[in-house]
Amino acid sequence: MVDVAGQFCIDRYEVSLVDAAQGRRLSPHYPPVRGRIQQLYESWQQRQARATTELGRLLAIPAPPRFQLEEPFVPRAVSERGAIPNGYLSRDTAERACQSAGKRLCRRDEWVRACRGDQDMKFPYGPSYRAGVCNVHRDAHPAALLHGSASINHLDPRLPLVQAHDGPLLRPTGATPGCASRWGEDAIFDMVGNLDEWIDDESGVFLGGFYSRANREGCDASISSHAPSYLDYSLGTRCCRDPGLP
Repeated sequence: MVDVAGQFCIDRYEVSLVDAAQGRRLSPHYPPVRGRIQQLYESWQQRQARATTELGRLLAIPAPPRFQLEEPFVPRAVSERGAIPNGYLSRDTAERACQSAGKRLCRRDEWVRACRGDQDMKFPYGPSYRAGVCNVHRDAHPAALLHGSASINHLDPRLPLVQAHDGPLLRPTGATPGCASRWGEDAIFDMVGNLDEWIDDESGVFLGGFYSRANREGCDASISSHAPSYLDYSLGTRCCRDPGLP
């Protein structure tokens, strides 16, 4: 985690998930809810035969780990470089995953302060928008490439696998080094772009913007139009913790 002015600590990277008991990696392609994974996996295997695009016909449905289909598990948030961050999170699931790690969801003021860096700038890299520095406002949309429309099938487990002409739409954590919110000699990565991030707001709020959102608001970007139970491929989180805790 990164210490923010001695006031709180925040995950350096967007969270990926493991099972709390054994630390086994949870699939980034499905909501981390056992029965939901089985239903979606079977449903998309059947639906692939009716795909309307070439990519939809060719891109295989990723199989979840067997233990996620057969065993109960509790998701725990981890923050590590080079991981595919977990989307498909509802606010409540994001909160439980942070709590399982001994952390909590970030408050809005904490999240925005961390994003703006120690120079208090609107973007992690400076005061004004620069195209391509963060993984946001990409030209392509994964649902449009897979299904011919950006507005449908947002629980398709293949969405994190979709690539555009300039590489994968969803990038591993820390893979966009210019998008770093600086705190002294340390940095927090991808607070703008890659995935939207749930915060500690019971009405349902996520910040930052995901890779295909046409967003030029940087650290001020906010979406509050969905219930806390909402989830899709673009929704992840990162955790905070009070200073001095182990």
